[in-house]
Amino acid sequence: MRVVGRFQKIVGFDRSMALASSALTTLIPLAILSSAVLGNVVKEDSAQRIIKRYGLTGAGADAVDSLFSPAENTDASVGIFGVLFLTVSVLSFARAAQRLFEQTWELKPLSVRNTRNGLWWILTLGVYAILTGWLTAELYEGGLGLVTAACHAPLTAVFLVWSGWSLSAKRIAWRDLIPFGVTAAILTAAYSVAAAVYLPHLFNSYATRYGVVGAVFAMISSLFSVMLVVVASSALGREVRDELVRIREGHRPSDHEVRQQWDSVVDQARSRWHSAREQVAHHRSKNTDH
Repeated sequence: MRVVGRFQKIVGFDRSMALASSALTTLIPLAILSSAVLGNVVKEDSAQRIIKRYGLTGAGADAVDSLFSPAENTDASVGIFGVLFLTVSVLSFARAAQRLFEQTWELKPLSVRNTRNGLWWILTLGVYAILTGWLTAELYEGGLGLVTAACHAPLTAVFLVWSGWSLSAKRIAWRDLIPFGVTAAILTAAYSVAAAVYLPHLFNSYATRYGVVGAVFAMISSLFSVMLVVVASSALGREVRDELVRIREGHRPSDHEVRQQWDSVVDQARSRWHSAREQVAHHRSKNTDH
């Protein structure tokens, strides 16, 4: 009940979508740039790695290749505007992740004052992406990728714990972030296995309907699922840490307190459900009038 209440308090679905949107506007230009700059160094570009990892075929593979691969016979140099846009996008993603930890742990927002830590986090994110990409290339055995997911989990846990410690400007002790890091690592590994089954169908279906734009729709759906796991894990990790502190201190909630928490969760859920129904009814009435 506390986890559900915490998730609702940080507006988990909205926070997940904000993170997914920021990640999308960061990853696509970064992947295109890396493919253009490193095209003569690495054997496979970003599009080929995605196609190989998820076994994409047909329209899905063509859409991903068109989206990520740089055009042939074009200049791979990056202009000032491109660098500026990429920098703003990456910093926006860092601040979105920073706000997640600040809201979950009820910290005072630092915004741009934490830019230095945000830049260090971006560099570490790049290192993490390189390491996980190398592990995938070396260990991926096809199918569900169970071995790859298992090897990614410890690295993911360490990265997420460090992320919370760094983006909170060290206001959250790294020990307090261990429940979050372990939970998120396990759940993202499970999602990776499930994605190996579902994502090929998602990409092919969307690409067949919408072309290259369909690949973007599929990516935002996939990123939203990943960020939902991270946001839910942050709420769970915070409550697990608080519960461990209460256990060490010998505190135990009374039945009345448990009932109050349950009533609060139910009331919030009902309120959101009624609001959603009213919005749907309003849109339907407008469409009927037109």
